Amino acid sequence: MLDHLIRRATVVDGTGGPAYTADVGIRGGRIVVVAEPGAVTEEAVTSEDADGLVLAPGFVDPHTHYDAQLFWDPYATPSMNHGVTTVAGGNCGFTLAPLHPDRPEDADYTRRMMSRVEGMALAALEEGVDWSWSTFREYLDALEGRIAVNAGFMVGHCALRRHVMGADAVGGQPTPAQLDAMLALFHDAMDAGAWGLSTTQSSTHSDGDGEPVASRHALPEELLALSRAVGEHEGTQLEAIVAGCLDQFSDEEIDLFVDMTAAAGRPLNWNVLTIDAAVPERVPRQLVPSERARRAGGRIVALTMPILTPMNMSLGTFCALNLIPGWGEILALPVPERIERLRDAGTRAEMLRRADSKEAGVFRRLANFGRYVIGDTYSAANEGLSGRVVNDIAAERGQDAFHCLVEICAADDLRTVLWPMPTDNDPDSWALRQRTWEHEDVMLGGSDAGAHLDRMCGAPYTTRFLGDCLRGRKLLPLTAAVKMLTDDPARLFGLRERGRIEEGFHADLVLFDPERIDAGPATLVHDLPGDSPRLDSKAIGIVSVRVNGIETLRDDKVTGAVPGTVLRSGRDTRTVSTA
Repeated sequence: MLDHLIRRATVVDGTGGPAYTADVGIRGGRIVVVAEPGAVTEEAVTSEDADGLVLAPGFVDPHTHYDAQLFWDPYATPSMNHGVTTVAGGNCGFTLAPLHPDRPEDADYTRRMMSRVEGMALAALEEGVDWSWSTFREYLDALEGRIAVNAGFMVGHCALRRHVMGADAVGGQPTPAQLDAMLALFHDAMDAGAWGLSTTQSSTHSDGDGEPVASRHALPEELLALSRAVGEHEGTQLEAIVAGCLDQFSDEEIDLFVDMTAAAGRPLNWNVLTIDAAVPERVPRQLVPSERARRAGGRIVALTMPILTPMNMSLGTFCALNLIPGWGEILALPVPERIERLRDAGTRAEMLRRADSKEAGVFRRLANFGRYVIGDTYSAANEGLSGRVVNDIAAERGQDAFHCLVEICAADDLRTVLWPMPTDNDPDSWALRQRTWEHEDVMLGGSDAGAHLDRMCGAPYTTRFLGDCLRGRKLLPLTAAVKMLTDDPARLFGLRERGRIEEGFHADLVLFDPERIDAGPATLVHDLPGDSPRLDSKAIGIVSVRVNGIETLRDDKVTGAVPGTVLRSGRDTRTVSTA
């Protein structure tokens, strides 16, 4: 007897082939039959009529930071609401394990680092996670049996360094004995099922003390030793971030990426490839590592987002504005002093000069303050400004745009929420995206779901992208779009029997209404431990989500089931050839 039968669904199976109408039967967490409508004679415990609905493989998000959130939110919301059934975590060099058992202060350091660098609420990290593990195996075991999505995790380089070197991990170099200890710790984590190594050398990544995070101090020799270790385990990967990921790689960064993937003999992915027709030289430059890697026997994959991710800014709390060269020092001042500095015309002029300079890289996109929309306000002086564009307000007041924005924020003691309008929403940029997505070493992803919770909301990229393909710009047919969200990332990670609707595959499935599928606007909610805020977005048109055959969501409501699996390298992944 079947556990469940989905009748008359329009099946988009993830291969990119034509859609077809079929009955799909599930038993024991697997797809056991895909047949013409009416051809399945076996009885089923439950069934449903999916006439007019699309049945697709569950979406695979290749870049998340759900490492902590899964402890208080086993449903990985809002990703699962938007059809995601498998998430890759432990990215950018940051993981919650391993932790040194004799240094309880390491957990506090990790919490403060994650709060600063990944925008996770400190109260949520303190109240929502028990921090009872030491080894990476114990961390994975703590999640087993209690999550609604499938989740795999890289090992964060910062945690490895901190465990072996203690406080010297920031600023120091490992002795030969310490490097051996780091490698032994890393091998132990991969034996437990870690997916591989993640690391960062990005200048934007600082710890809770404002110091460069531990992995930023690693020299190439250390990174290559760890990369070679990755290649000794089945079904493993590399993920890395450098400063050039945000704009354009330096020659040294390209050399490093190529050497790492060649040393491992494993794919390396990075994020995020920003596509903007106003900077036509960026995409060719960012794909040079991929071209060189193939010649060197490796593979480098660039992640890119198929939507413009909603994000908010503030002059009062840490956000992307702090990463503009010269801005961080001013925006870190106590609020009264910060307001005084921001109101100084000379200071503002220098800030604008730095924001528009070449050194600002991709953050130059944030410097057009006239195109900001005012979000939530908190003072009588700002009543009626929410939803208005700064340029219009500035014209009424006879001020330049940045001065106007500063005065609005100052009236709210810098609590004002600011929404920058994207500068790359033009037809030429979308045409360039469409062409870039066709590249064999470009893959959709990079949501950062689980991180930067009150500043950006990338998790709904799946539904918004599909809605755009079906009813918006229609840059891709539905079959191609679904393949990009399912089979492509599943194949990159070597996931066993996931990413397609095929007999014998795991029954990770999403059923949606093609006439309605979309994502709602980003809204601020306070539902994290400690009443901390985050941005959320409602899924539209998602009828059902199944993970390993069990329904986890119906009509945007979680069912309470937790059938997800902690995906372990080797057992649940196979080695992906870089040839």
